[in-house]
This record gives sequence, structure tokens and C-alpha cells, in this order.
Amino acid sequence: SRHADLNLLAASGMAAAGPIRVPSDDKRLIAELEFLQCLASPSYLHFLAQSRYFDDPAFVNFLKYLKYWKQPEYARHITYPHCLAFLDMLTDETETGIKFRAEMAQQQFQEFVHQQQFYHWQHGLNNRRRDVEDAANEAPS
Repeated sequence: SRHADLNLLAASGMAAAGPIRVPSDDKRLIAELEFLQCLASPSYLHFLAQSRYFDDPAFVNFLKYLKYWKQPEYARHITYPHCLAFLDMLTDETETGIKFRAEMAQQQFQEFVHQQQFYHWQHGLNNRRRDVEDAANEAPS
């Protein structure tokens, strides 16, 4: 597959024989993946908002373009899936999405989003595990 070299992202950048050579047509894909995963960081979103990137229609269109990463053949390479949730919020043209982009410029809101993300990481797996166990207990024997 043309995208097989995405696994190189896990490498340190140096192979035993020297630097890893990534085919040039995959460099853009890898750069887009790296940028996309930065969107999982509320601090980075705060930086982008304060720098007024979300006011630039070309930048918002680029974010919309990145939605192809939601397709399973691409999404399997994502390490930080929160980036996809934030991508959806950043590209939402409703009042909610516009408000989210504006609020991300506020330090207090960035801290709130980071805290909620932490709680999700802390409790999300336990909640999913409990739901699976509850469903198994309710299944007829």
C-alpha cells in the first residue's frame, strides 16, 4: 500500500543503516498526520485561536480537507483520536462550532477543555469496560 510507510512515525527517525527514507509522495501524508494529531492538544488549539488561524477561511478549509483522516484506512494510523473530535468541532459551521473556535482563544476555556479531556482519558476506558461487563451480565444464558 502507498501508505505503508506511516508506521515509520513510530521510529526514532534513524535506522541502523542511517536515516529513514520516506518516498516523497508520502511526506505530505505524514506531515498531515503529524499536524492532525497536534489538534488533540488543547494548548495547541489555544495557540491557533490566539494567533487567529481560525479566522482565516483558507485555514478552516484546510481543516475540512483533513476530514479524510476519519476514513478507516487512514484513521487506523492515528494515535490520538481526540484530534478527530476536535477536528469536527473546529470545522463545524454552526453557532456551536463558531463559538468553540472563538472560546479556544481564552486561557480559562483551554484549561477547561484540557481538564475534560483528562477526565475522559482517566475514566473512559473504565466506563467502556463496565458497559461491556453490564451487557454480558444482562445477556441471556
